[in-house]
Amino acid sequence: MYMKFAFWLTVLTVVAVVVRLLRSQARDGRGSVTDDMVRQIEHQGTLRVEEREPLDIEDVRAEEDSFWSETWDEPEEI
Repeated sequence: MYMKFAFWLTVLTVVAVVVRLLRSQARDGRGSVTDDMVRQIEHQGTLRVEEREPLDIEDVRAEEDSFWSETWDEPEEI
């Protein structure tokens, strides 16, 4: 009887922690676009985030070309 109680108490605690973490991330605004960001995109045509440098399009193209130029071997069937 005690083991079932301890198990369910642990499950409820883990669920509460996960829900709290998800809510705190949602309040931080990470991973979402705000109205101010949309206005900046409309006005400037770009969005600059303080934490990261803007992407260099030439580097992105070079990496993409390199990726697609690789040869892919078919997997061996067993």
